[in-house]
Amino acid sequence: FMPNLVPPKIPDGERLDFDDIHRKRMEKDLNELQALIEAHFESRKKEEEELISLKDRIEQRRAERAEQQRIRSEREKERQARMAEERARKEEEEARKKAEEEARKKKAFSNMLHFGGYMQKSEKKGGKRQTEREKKKKILSERRKPLNIDHLNEERLREKAMELWQTIRDLEAEKFDLQEKFKRQKYEINVLRNRVSDHQKVSKGARGKTMVGGRWK
Repeated sequence: FMPNLVPPKIPDGERLDFDDIHRKRMEKDLNELQALIEAHFESRKKEEEELISLKDRIEQRRAERAEQQRIRSEREKERQARMAEERARKEEEEARKKAEEEARKKKAFSNMLHFGGYMQKSEKKGGKRQTEREKKKKILSERRKPLNIDHLNEERLREKAMELWQTIRDLEAEKFDLQEKFKRQKYEINVLRNRVSDHQKVSKGARGKTMVGGRWK
C-alpha cells in the first residue's frame, strides 16, 4: 500500500532561488569556519605567549639561582680565606710565644748560672776565715735551688720567671745596701785614721815645744 504523496505547494507569486540559498549557506559556513580559525589562532597565540612567559620566568629563576650560587661561593671563599688567615695568625702567635718562652728560659737559666758563678767567686775571695761570709754562703746556698722548669707550662713558667726576677732584684738591692754600707764604713775608718794621725802629729810636736801666749813655740 503506497500512500498518496502530495508535492509541496508553492505559494503563488514566489519563486525559490536555490543558488542564493546555497550561496548564503556557504557564506555562513565560511564565516563560522573563519571564526573557528581566528579563535584557534587566538588561542594558539595566547598559549605561545604563556609559553614565552613561562620560559622567561624559568630563565629568570635560573639566573637568580646562579647569582645566589655565585654569592654563596664567594662568601664561602671569603670564609675559607678568613679561616686560613686566622690559622696563620694563631700559628705565628704560637711560634712567637714559644720563641719568647724559650728565650725567657735561656735567659733565666743564664742568669742563674751567672749568679751561681758570681757567688762562687765571692765565696772564694772571702775564704774560710770570715765567719760572717760563711753564714752568708750558707744562706745563699739555701736560697739557690734547681730550676726544674722542663715540666712547667706557660703560666707556671711566667710565675717562675717572676719569682727569679724578684729574687735577683732583692739580691741586687741587698748587694747595693752592703756596698753602700761598706763605703760608709771605709770612709769612717779613713776619717778616724786621719784624725788619729793628726792627733799623733800634734802630740809628737807638742812634746818638744812650750806653750807661750796660748801657742806652741
